[in-house]
Amino acid sequence: MTPYPFSAVVGLDDLRLALLLNAVSPAVGGVLVRGEKGTAKSTVVRALASLLPPVVVVAGCRFSCDPAAPDPGCPDGPHEPGVAADARPARLVELPVGASEDRLVGALDLERALTEGVKAYEPGLLAAAHRGVLYVDEVNLLHDHLVDLLLDAAAMGRAHVERDGVSVAHASRFLLVGTMNPEEGELRPQLLDRFGLTVEVKASRQPSERAEVVRRRLAYEADPAGFAARWAGDDAELATRIAAARARLGRVVLTDAALRQVAHVCAAFEVDGMRADLVTARTAIALAAWHGRDEVLAEDVRTAAMLALPHRRRRNPFDAPGLDEQALDDALDQAAEGPDEDPPPSGGGGPEDHDGDSDATSNASHPPRAPDTAATPRTEGETASAAPEAGQDTEDGPATGPEAGPGSPTPRGESEAAGGQHPVAGPGTEQVASAGEPYRTRLFTVPGLGDGAAGRRSRAETGHGRTTRSERARGPLGAVHLTATLLAAAPHQRARGRSGPGLVLRADDLRRAIREGREGNLVLFAVDASGSMAARQRMSAVKGAVLSLLLDAYQRRDKVGLVTFRGQGGELALPPTSSVEAAAARLRTLPTGGRTPLAEGLLRAAETLRIEAIRDPRRRPLLVVVTDGRATGGARPLERASAAARLFGGVASVVVDCESGPVRLGLAGRLAADLGGDCVRLGELSADGLSGLVREARGAA
Repeated sequence: MTPYPFSAVVGLDDLRLALLLNAVSPAVGGVLVRGEKGTAKSTVVRALASLLPPVVVVAGCRFSCDPAAPDPGCPDGPHEPGVAADARPARLVELPVGASEDRLVGALDLERALTEGVKAYEPGLLAAAHRGVLYVDEVNLLHDHLVDLLLDAAAMGRAHVERDGVSVAHASRFLLVGTMNPEEGELRPQLLDRFGLTVEVKASRQPSERAEVVRRRLAYEADPAGFAARWAGDDAELATRIAAARARLGRVVLTDAALRQVAHVCAAFEVDGMRADLVTARTAIALAAWHGRDEVLAEDVRTAAMLALPHRRRRNPFDAPGLDEQALDDALDQAAEGPDEDPPPSGGGGPEDHDGDSDATSNASHPPRAPDTAATPRTEGETASAAPEAGQDTEDGPATGPEAGPGSPTPRGESEAAGGQHPVAGPGTEQVASAGEPYRTRLFTVPGLGDGAAGRRSRAETGHGRTTRSERARGPLGAVHLTATLLAAAPHQRARGRSGPGLVLRADDLRRAIREGREGNLVLFAVDASGSMAARQRMSAVKGAVLSLLLDAYQRRDKVGLVTFRGQGGELALPPTSSVEAAAARLRTLPTGGRTPLAEGLLRAAETLRIEAIRDPRRRPLLVVVTDGRATGGARPLERASAAARLFGGVASVVVDCESGPVRLGLAGRLAADLGGDCVRLGELSADGLSGLVREARGAA
């Protein structure tokens, strides 16, 4: 089908510029396009291929070797000097999200191996994309094992295949372009850093511009060839300008002043490693060439920084993307004032410690920092010095438990016991506590072996991962276990009258490879937001803990949901989603106050899991209840909460006990027993905390 013309795209100026700069200088490193659904991300990327200059390749080479400098290790080589050459259009190779590892890197040609006895290699998409564009739609949903392969190829410019008796390496240098919808989850930091530029796109809010988009799209759908012909001249002009900019690229001078501006900007935004400096410099040079200049100007550096730095300054998935333009201008002005003195050495290595792309540090090397750090979580020692909670009135009303009975005297309020330093909200009032600093949490997994969506939390039988065993194929074959298949067929070759090379195979010889990997789970948080949780600023520590668990869920590719309970009932604050950013945003603004309807919160969580099991039956749930275990809402609250907890039979559960003070009621532990799960005190949640041991959430057998 005729692609939509690049010149016919309405708006999206930053995206079009970023793609054109990569067409001028592929060394810029590709583009990540982030935006809401329906914003023509894929349309623009696919239209780029028609603007790229033709590629001259060795005739017949499946790996697109350049005749002027063929790859000495090319599997189709060696290519002699003066070998015949062909010119072909630059390729745009699309990598489907559900592609297999064999499809990406290539594998043994099973047909030739089994019929001819020849060990031949069948190239994959990395070979097809060499000297072209590799496009990944919904790149944030790409399986981790494919992300690892992309990282290796992007870093080294070569693809290595070591599998099924095949050992091959070939050149694979490509322009990596990815599109994603942030609502469906964020991108792994290591891959995020591999994209040279990033662009945020959104639909225009101008009615006239939106009308023009619809008008052109309808015209294209009615007559694709005729519509493309009307814009062919504009596309041809762009292609000519790209070729001219490529020719000029080697003559563009990056002056010391411009280089100083690049360094000042990258240092001012505290980006990781040296890749940001290199990408910004390359982008500024490409901009100068695109505009027909032989020298990089300050405006080139500014534009380059706006494209190259936003995704590199994020420390964790909860940070908002983007760049402060005023801070950028201040850094450029400071660099223009003159060279700074070099700072004294800090004991680190010299320039040899930074060799550009190969050793640039990824965002994952920094500990995550919370956007809200006004309150710091208290340690167990600090909370123990405060007045005891057991048997005291809280915002929920009289405490429930063995010590509090109908004839018990009313003790002092918590604010009075605490010396009045932390005023307590009265009944019906709300507070919003800031979140504490996230930290690395202990690993909680769902027991058993699942088969759900790919992720990094719990063990599962998957279509990727390491091969653990084989079984006779029944139904769709899937991945062939080659060794087991050959062993099954070998004893029968004489009886089957084999003559010549190869094997005689029958259907019952085929063996399917069983691979074990990791799956992402549905992590449902049930957070107690009642008044007792606000006591002594405890909610700041609780929010910090939940943010830490959300960060862990993001890293392990989980789906997350958020149920809160306070006042009169439970609320589904966030339906299950792949966007931990949305969950973090809801958590930050979560108010506290009122009684503790623990039973209602658990019932809402159970209903949420029931509905999600219908929608996505293969994704296994992990329930995380964050509470002090108190229940004060309605009649017989503790009995009703215990009955509600027993409805979760078979669901892996963890109770994070938020009770503090020298005297504890142990209600959270009883709740965990009713759920059939683990109880972890808030201070023990960190992987580097009191125990530091990896524990598993126990589900009912």
